[in-house]
Amino acid sequence: MDFESSLRRAIKTGNVLSGQKSTKECIENKTAKMVVVAENCPEEFVAYLSGKQDTFIYTYDGSSVMLGKACGRPHMVSALAVVDAGESDILSLKRA
Repeated sequence: MDFESSLRRAIKTGNVLSGQKSTKECIENKTAKMVVVAENCPEEFVAYLSGKQDTFIYTYDGSSVMLGKACGRPHMVSALAVVDAGESDILSLKRA
């Protein structure tokens, strides 16, 4: 599975919210099926996530600039929540 193409497919066909605030809201509402964080995500947000054992967290192998580009965005994305994967196979990472 190519993570970046799976992520783009999820963004295009499903429901993916980017940004720490939106991601945190999805976690609190228990709607996030998966959370993706960049390697350089701020420590306080990573610390917040460490207490959320019921949420699947995937660390993207790259910076927030690279994650933003993978999302097709012209800005940094340090965290995002996959609410609905749509036609993507991105949730298969849970089983890996």
